[in-house]
Amino acid sequence: MALKIVFAGTPDFAVPSLRAAMRHGDVVAVYTQPDRPAGRGRGLQASPVKLEAVAAGIPVLQPETLRDQAARDALRALQPDLMVVVAYGQILPQKILDIPRLGCWNVHASLLPRWRGAAPIQRAIEAGDRETGVCLMQMEKGLDTGPVLLSQKLAIGDDETGGELHDRLAELGAQTLSDGLELLLAGVRPVPQPQPEDGVSYAHKLEKHEAKLDWSQPATVLANKVRAFHPWPIAEAEVAGERVRIHAAEALPSMQRAVPGTLLAASRDGIDIACGEGMLRIHDLQREGGKPITATDYVNARRGLQQAVSMPRP
Repeated sequence: MALKIVFAGTPDFAVPSLRAAMRHGDVVAVYTQPDRPAGRGRGLQASPVKLEAVAAGIPVLQPETLRDQAARDALRALQPDLMVVVAYGQILPQKILDIPRLGCWNVHASLLPRWRGAAPIQRAIEAGDRETGVCLMQMEKGLDTGPVLLSQKLAIGDDETGGELHDRLAELGAQTLSDGLELLLAGVRPVPQPQPEDGVSYAHKLEKHEAKLDWSQPATVLANKVRAFHPWPIAEAEVAGERVRIHAAEALPSMQRAVPGTLLAASRDGIDIACGEGMLRIHDLQREGGKPITATDYVNARRGLQQAVSMPRP
């Protein structure tokens, strides 16, 4: 007899896990966020999970809340064995968690208890973490506090962006979920391991204002922000009097003592900006209203930029 699964998810990150759930059980319904205005025309746009479910012929439910009796009755009528939740976008109340026979599983993109919360992928890069991973967690009322059923680790690449790590963790999350479902199908329930009390950190939601770089910070901090905030919200800063968005950069040591924000060099190698410690070499950037370009093209487009380079202090 097939495992009856209800899946709850919304963004691209959840799509591989939805596919894994479909391979290992009977997904009787998919919950996702209501269609939201998007794009220049602000027309209603379906979530990636909804599009995947519709293509597979799975019924889709999009309640504004799961906190009322109607929502509980609708879920109970499905008689699910298990609810799988991946970046759904709503907190599930205890009365919802109690309905599936086997409870609710969550795929979370960090090694819990580090980076509980909304933006674990970006916060790991921003903090300079060398390692992250995925946890399959038995959900409880707290925010990402439930016991861990399975986990897998993943090294973060030196130049890896938030978008690149997102894609790798989405696939790793689907694989971890598959491992857990295969155990269930074999008659083995993964053993819940309580999260340790030490090492708890919270990955707060990304805000657009965070993308503004402060040149007084160390270059390593700024380079991590550039990676973490790509593809959204994209780091931005002032370079020789012009506001630009920075798509790729690296932190380098510098022997020059200059005021943070000073233009130190502008060449085909990159655009070097003095920081609180070291310097940030910008490789790809974007002018107002333009497309991302290389530092070489930027230098060629801004005549006189090289003449604006500040000489080192004696």
